[in-house]
Amino acid sequence: MPACLRPFLIVFLATLLAACASSPSSTLGELPRTPQATIQQLLEQAATSEPEEAALLRLAAADQAYQRGDLAHARDILGQVDVTQLPPAQQIFFQTLGAELALADGKPEQAVAAFDHPAFARLSELPVEQQVRSQLTRAKALEAAGQPIEALRERIFIAPLLGGSQATANHEAIWALASALPDPHSHLAGAEADLAGWLNLAATVQQAGTLSVQQSAINTWRQQHPNHPAARTLPEPLAKLLELAAEPLNHIALLLPLDGQLAGVARALRDGFLAAHYQARDQGVQPLPKITLYDSSRLTSLDAFYRDAEAAKVQLVVGPLEKELVKQLAERPSLPIPTLALNYGDTGQNTPEQLYQFGLAAEDEARDAARQAWADGHRNAIALAPRGDWGARVLDAFQQEWTRLGGTVIAAEPLAEPVELAGQIAELLDLRASEARTDRLESTTGQELDTQPSRRRDADFLFLAATPQQAQQVKPTLVFQYAADLPVYGTSHLHAANDNRSQYLDLEGVYFAETPWLLDAQNSLRQAAVAQWPAAAGSLGRLYAMGADAYLLASRLPQLVAIPESELDGLSGSLSLTPGRRVERDLPWAQFRNGQAVPLQADTVDVGR
Repeated sequence: MPACLRPFLIVFLATLLAACASSPSSTLGELPRTPQATIQQLLEQAATSEPEEAALLRLAAADQAYQRGDLAHARDILGQVDVTQLPPAQQIFFQTLGAELALADGKPEQAVAAFDHPAFARLSELPVEQQVRSQLTRAKALEAAGQPIEALRERIFIAPLLGGSQATANHEAIWALASALPDPHSHLAGAEADLAGWLNLAATVQQAGTLSVQQSAINTWRQQHPNHPAARTLPEPLAKLLELAAEPLNHIALLLPLDGQLAGVARALRDGFLAAHYQARDQGVQPLPKITLYDSSRLTSLDAFYRDAEAAKVQLVVGPLEKELVKQLAERPSLPIPTLALNYGDTGQNTPEQLYQFGLAAEDEARDAARQAWADGHRNAIALAPRGDWGARVLDAFQQEWTRLGGTVIAAEPLAEPVELAGQIAELLDLRASEARTDRLESTTGQELDTQPSRRRDADFLFLAATPQQAQQVKPTLVFQYAADLPVYGTSHLHAANDNRSQYLDLEGVYFAETPWLLDAQNSLRQAAVAQWPAAAGSLGRLYAMGADAYLLASRLPQLVAIPESELDGLSGSLSLTPGRRVERDLPWAQFRNGQAVPLQADTVDVGR
């Protein structure tokens, strides 16, 4: 290096080091800052610096790589730092950055564990920006790990330190967490004042029936809690809710086929709808709409039906159920009365804005399975679904969602017939190649080897869409083919919803999505329906749940339209509305254990990783 350049380089490196440090503390240590230097320059200087300075430079470089989205490089640089040799401030920085990287990798439990480090006892001594960064990261980790109450506490605690858009985002995140709790009141014991207020507000909104009751309940809550942060600034979804015109829903037309092939399905939907109506009556909900039943199997024309409905001052049509009738409605430019169809027309149609579509779509469950498997840390999938249009649609929905999340589908095939199933699974899991390798080794050594084939290790799980009978063949075949450890995620269709424990033993360990109706036997509406119609306790219960949810949706459609991000806790799943006004369901999860379907904790599946 020319001698004339050395003084300039010394000055430059001294500037780098100064930019990397906050005000020094004798015991706390310095925090890295992002200097006006490249990652490479920081690392080059770290290579020739004393250990303390080198660690500070590497932390700055790792953070810069993370901020630029180069996660692999950030992890590599962080791995060069010995956290045990750092002062407390840098240990906090190190652990926080490690948690951020773990979250980016879909490992929330690892992110939560990062905050167990003893250095965080001194977090309050650090600059506010580092406190905010650490605590918001911990809140995100707790939420992703299925600990919403702890995430709420973290966000509420850090709220006074926030300002501007960051404060607004945190305020909305608090409401999103509180409002998503299935039973906010159950967490009130020991809750701090602000947390208790959020929980009470969430419970108040959830328990209110109609839009007008919700609006009244929100205003009453604000009057009772005038100094609460949510009373001073309503979360955006609630502010929008108060802006909606609360026109009472006085008359609903229930349009269902009372004769023909769909009559049995229609009866279950009707009875679930009426059960929800009677429960609202018993709970004192006012006003209650009048319900008029129309027989779609005897329709002369849809135009004639709508003329009669308009003359009767019907405000909402629930139905039809027949797919062909839904297609006809979807093809119209507009409808004279808002209509909640109980089926789906063709996808991709430009439907009239007055048409909403709701059904027990298997595609929803396939997408749900993809999200659940991703949340559980899986990245590589194999998939099986029945032959035919239904299986193809379910498989396509799973693949699209899995790919959107960033996962890889290693193989996806139509489910083979029972006599061919063993061979199909052996091919999918690459067992034939394993057997061939053993044969070649035995031929080379001239000795018989006591080995068993091993499955491919790049397959993290199997997505399975199948009937109960088909699923009963798949799981034992996996065991037979040396793949008992491969997690299986399925749709509700593999659950017969009966009391045949011996049948479920063949599905041991399988995870599946299911309606809240069939997972919660203590639900009061389900109990009332089962007492009247015992079939509601079995697989037909999904239809009763859909009918009950159609009644729930009837009064809440304006809310879902006005607040696109809102969800309703229904008995067929958590309900939301797409931009095309199709109702989508997000289902809870269960697992077969010892011949029983056991509900799992929300968002958490233990697959023994």
